[in-house]
Amino acid sequence: MDLDQFFPYRLAVLAEQVSLATAQVYASRFALGRYEWRVLAALANEGDVRPADLKERTTLEKMQVSRALARLEQDGLVTRSPDPEDGRAWRVRLLPAGMALYRKVVPMVQAREEYLLADLTPEEQAVLARAIEKVEARARQLNRQG
Repeated sequence: MDLDQFFPYRLAVLAEQVSLATAQVYASRFALGRYEWRVLAALANEGDVRPADLKERTTLEKMQVSRALARLEQDGLVTRSPDPEDGRAWRVRLLPAGMALYRKVVPMVQAREEYLLADLTPEEQAVLARAIEKVEARARQLNRQG
């Protein structure tokens, strides 16, 4: 097998390169790591959630979510409160400072996204989006089947 032609490998390399290129924006300007950014963005979109929900939404491991939340909480960007439905669990949400930071970062990462896709026509971008959705659905199916 030629590793450079193996789809899972090529996709992993692409994902890492895109993630690193995007991370330059929030890492250098706002001292956010990739995990903190993912959690921040998920909270901005999801609102008040359990950390377990963030694990699913961000594709991070439990410990990565926990560390990101601890850092964001230390920086005054998120708050934790007891889950009223489960006394052993927590709920987390963005504080106004966290939402303000999110709103500062979004235009910058969107500009990176636009740059990354600029060589594709709108039709190619649509085909890429559909292809990603189809491959993701097949991967989820395989993961459910085991």
